[in-house]
Amino acid sequence: MSSIYIHIPFCQCRCSYCDFYSTTQLATRDKYVKALCTELVERKNELPPSPIQTIYLGGGTPSVLSIGQLEQIFSTIAAHYNLSQLEECTIECNPDDVTTSFLADLQSLPINRISMGVQSFNDAELNLMNRRHTAKEAIAAVHNMVNAGYTNCSIDLIYGLPNQSIETWQSNLQTALSLPIKHLSAYHLTYEEGTKMYQLRQQAVSEDTSYLMFQTLHQYIEEAGMEAYEISNFAYPGYRSKHNSRYWQNKPYLGIGAAAHSYNGSNKRRWNVSDLTKYINGITQNNTIFEDELLSDDDLYNELIITSLRTKEGVNTLLIQSQYQPHFAKQSKKYLDSGMLAIKDGWCKLTQKGIFISDGIICDLMV
Repeated sequence: MSSIYIHIPFCQCRCSYCDFYSTTQLATRDKYVKALCTELVERKNELPPSPIQTIYLGGGTPSVLSIGQLEQIFSTIAAHYNLSQLEECTIECNPDDVTTSFLADLQSLPINRISMGVQSFNDAELNLMNRRHTAKEAIAAVHNMVNAGYTNCSIDLIYGLPNQSIETWQSNLQTALSLPIKHLSAYHLTYEEGTKMYQLRQQAVSEDTSYLMFQTLHQYIEEAGMEAYEISNFAYPGYRSKHNSRYWQNKPYLGIGAAAHSYNGSNKRRWNVSDLTKYINGITQNNTIFEDELLSDDDLYNELIITSLRTKEGVNTLLIQSQYQPHFAKQSKKYLDSGMLAIKDGWCKLTQKGIFISDGIICDLMV
């Protein structure tokens, strides 16, 4: 089975930490949705001839689209793709968009999972990140979702903010885990050059504090009965993100929209232009602007390491091609000896000790 990712780049305002492709040009939403639908039709034969398992609307902020615009997208998908075995359909939302009327309108769509960008339950931190909701609104939004029947709810949190204290992070976790959510994504802040937050990098928390926050996260998650099934993702049993899991398993997916990436499940990646105007004009003029690449053996090995090692299960060493086995054995030895990696039944995975420095480990294992 395959998956579809649809990128909705619109935001009411830019968050100070975000370097994803987004725009505040909300007046172009109608034109953009029309272009999305055209691309969906034009590229329908790029996926294997099998049913769609998951659909994910990400951004940006997909919840800034009107219900009419969302219906237009899903009507196009239903007309040109096999949805007979659709298991998971996710939309990302901002808390202040998740009103009772918005949720009532969503009932006409196949959406059965909502991922909400909360980031913090501390209003001072929300202001620092230039988020447009309050902690109170975020809490109310979760209850609104559940009361409307959307029980498969996920929220995002960010930690390691400038001058953030352990106590504030503990409070954020306590609030999050007191809510009726099924999934939590928690990311350590990265100071991306070009963002407003980058200017505050000198106020970054120390490495020791970062590690303590990481340990606190895993302690709270374990006590709540959630599983850490990926470096930054945690779920109650049965509620892993099926769509994101397909990325980590190198399954095929079609990426629609400006800046969206696609993968054929074998050896080819493609990505659309990261420019709203160029994307719309290209689609309108039947000249879609994109780049693609064929993956070499080295690329495929690196992809296996990057994606699989992020997961709870780790890398199936039987999938490592023979020419890379000596390199993998040599590079992994010091991490196995230090207890940062572990191998069992042919699977090599990060230990909790290794997860915190996973980027360095993954880089060392790559060619």
